[in-house]
Amino acid sequence: MSEERSQQGSPLQTERGSTSISDSVVSKIAGIASQEVDGIRMGSGGSQAVSGIIGSITGGSSGGQTQGVSVEVGQEEAAIDLTLTAEYGKSIPQLAEAVRRNVANRVESLVGLRVTEVNITVSNIFFPQQEAEQQRQQQLEQERRDQEAQEQQRVQ
Repeated sequence: MSEERSQQGSPLQTERGSTSISDSVVSKIAGIASQEVDGIRMGSGGSQAVSGIIGSITGGSSGGQTQGVSVEVGQEEAAIDLTLTAEYGKSIPQLAEAVRRNVANRVESLVGLRVTEVNITVSNIFFPQQEAEQQRQQQLEQERRDQEAQEQQRVQ
């Protein structure tokens, strides 16, 4: 009887039916919420480089929103583990607390699950100047490939 009350109190269980949220949805929301905090990137530096290379080759994203995110989702609760890269020069404890707060708020408001914990591993740091230069190099490479493709189309 008390179990019935508990489930009826959940926003995912109503008298008209239940809603199941997959782990991948919670992972994406947690990943996006983490990246909303200024000074944070998902995953480790090496995995970001691989992700960037794959994205530049395919012209899209390689799933960076869930890179470095692991979740355990129950009926009413979620526990989240994150692996992050922090910007050099910013307070890592303050960044971690901002990420915890934002991830918990987003998951609770968008999914309706109570977040029991957000565990964070900071595995690397990044330098904004180097990141900007890498992005510029990737942009130049993409422009070069686009020009080559246009020239090949003209020849045909």
